[in-house]
Amino acid sequence: MCEATGREHDMTDRETAEAIEAAATRWMWRLDREGRSPKFDADLEAWLAGDPRRRGAFLKAEAVWTLLDQTRGHPLPIPLASRRRPPSTVRRALLFGGCALAASTVGAGVFLWRADRYQTGVGEVRRVPLKDGSVASINTASSLEVSLRATQRTVRLAEGEAWFQVASDARRPFVVEAGSIRVRAVGTAFSVRRRSTGVDVLVTEGVVEAWAEGRPRAHIRLEAGDKAFLDENAAIRKASAASSEIDRKLEWRFGKIDLAGETLGDAVADFNRYNARKLVIADPRLADERLYGIFYMDDPAAFAAAVQVSLGVGVEVGSSRIVIGRERAS
Repeated sequence: MCEATGREHDMTDRETAEAIEAAATRWMWRLDREGRSPKFDADLEAWLAGDPRRRGAFLKAEAVWTLLDQTRGHPLPIPLASRRRPPSTVRRALLFGGCALAASTVGAGVFLWRADRYQTGVGEVRRVPLKDGSVASINTASSLEVSLRATQRTVRLAEGEAWFQVASDARRPFVVEAGSIRVRAVGTAFSVRRRSTGVDVLVTEGVVEAWAEGRPRAHIRLEAGDKAFLDENAAIRKASAASSEIDRKLEWRFGKIDLAGETLGDAVADFNRYNARKLVIADPRLADERLYGIFYMDDPAAFAAAVQVSLGVGVEVGSSRIVIGRERAS
């Protein structure tokens, strides 16, 4: 029987599974009562590191906690950081009076895992270490959810773009879901960008497989240096690219836009992804002009000044937009 106390259990090399489950439940109770904090996270990590069985026990306790929240009418998943209310009498009795519920829940195949959500604003780029040892670099205006399960690691990309350096784990494939498109890897590095009609995939290391869900013929294997666009309607366009081209496309990870023959129209669209002050091309004839150079993505004015010099066109800088090609420079 689990004890509802705040004391740390005396962990030894002969610690029983029941004792570990009891301690894991107390950690969840403390989290519910106190909320997340740097001290809590440090204390928890220290406890988890003491025995490889503890992490699994903690996940089981977390699953039960989430399940009990669901029975009380709370939507799932509930971020741990938001659980600051004291546990109810009913939930306390269930958790501390019967830790076997956690094990039985997992054994029945209805384990509930908490998903981590990440979102970036316009112009924001984040590098996020994932709990399995992988790393995600998340581009501007992106939203994704990460769920690390026992048999599969899943990322649901709701919008935007992300690059993943995947920690190798042959038992748990790493799958990115973007609409109906799926991209699967074990240990590799690749990016996925969701567009209105499909998904761009760039592979920087290793091998990935990509396909359209429900369409078995729409399946492709991509190796390092390959890129592809997978349409939501299952059309696939694959091409090989020099490593330098792949690297250029991913310069956003370092706050830059690298142009090597892209059109002004494409460059403007790229800058506008990162900035509230928008670039506007006043003369449509300029849109197909090709440009070369490396620019900081958060400085559209510097880019416009370079265009002004390079193409000999006028530039009008305003507070909300920068107009290119309003009139010919004298």
